[in-house]
Amino acid sequence: MGKNLSIATISLLFLLASTQAQQVFDVKSYGAQPNSDITQALTKAWKAACAVAGSKVVISKGVYNLGLVTLLGPCKGAIEFNLQGTLQAPSNVASFTGKDGWVAFESIDSLTVSGGGVFDGKGQQAWQKNDCSKDKNCNPLPIITINNADIGTGDDCISFGDGAQDITVNQVTCGPGHGISIGSLGRYQNEEPVSGITVSGATLSNTDNGVRIKTWPASSSGVASNIHFEDVVMNNVANPVIIDQNYCPNSQCSNESPSKVKISNVSFKKIRGTSSTKEAVNLICSKSVPCQQVVLSDIDLAYKGGGGSTTSTCTNVQPAVSGKLNPPACTNNR
Repeated sequence: MGKNLSIATISLLFLLASTQAQQVFDVKSYGAQPNSDITQALTKAWKAACAVAGSKVVISKGVYNLGLVTLLGPCKGAIEFNLQGTLQAPSNVASFTGKDGWVAFESIDSLTVSGGGVFDGKGQQAWQKNDCSKDKNCNPLPIITINNADIGTGDDCISFGDGAQDITVNQVTCGPGHGISIGSLGRYQNEEPVSGITVSGATLSNTDNGVRIKTWPASSSGVASNIHFEDVVMNNVANPVIIDQNYCPNSQCSNESPSKVKISNVSFKKIRGTSSTKEAVNLICSKSVPCQQVVLSDIDLAYKGGGGSTTSTCTNVQPAVSGKLNPPACTNNR
């Protein structure tokens, strides 16, 4: 009886510890309601969560209006922003005058953004009111942007899934992790196109991959276009530059039929540093929809191991090349 009571007590203590490990701050507890403005509610919930070591801010399913907001750290510990619903930006673009962002996460260590929700910037409406093509002194509209972030994870440091459009990543430090990835794409039916992704000024260290685009074989149709990686430093990175249209981890799929995700207008420019794999550039495109308009420019990747220089492989793609290339483009052409 004594032993059983002791085990039960220990189990209860572990249960209490696990429930207290991450405190939940639901914006509805701070006055948020669907189809209404939750700017103040979110600000209050964030402030309360930030003051606790190990917390989660939750926005449940529903559509909410959100004004310009800065979610500021430093916080007491790791914090998660869990968005399950849809946040809609103000329709009046004048709200953004003098601002360079809509939802800003600043000065936060150990931030997780999760939930599968939507940041709806109402871009289609906003850009109709933009006249920057005619007036160089126009007020630029904010874009969703990842700046000056230090990201270490057991998976992709940054991953862009289907529907990701017009996103800029600047000055990100990545590692450890799987690198910076577009995809994986094509696993599910009716995936939205991915386009307008720019990654510049990144530094990757000891990652399993560098900058990559990955799609599943035997996939549904899809599109990934207008994707650019520039001014990226690789420190002992495996597979620094990679397009993989045969992405199939843990043998979860069949390689019998090629990927149907169309990749086009992609550039890798000013990529330099060291590779932990001899094959530093690996462009494996689909034989069903070969990659088009792929550019390699000013790449200098040295092999950190022994046994010669780095190599590159090209399959179902003929990249345009310029500047210094180490390794030379398409050492192995399949």
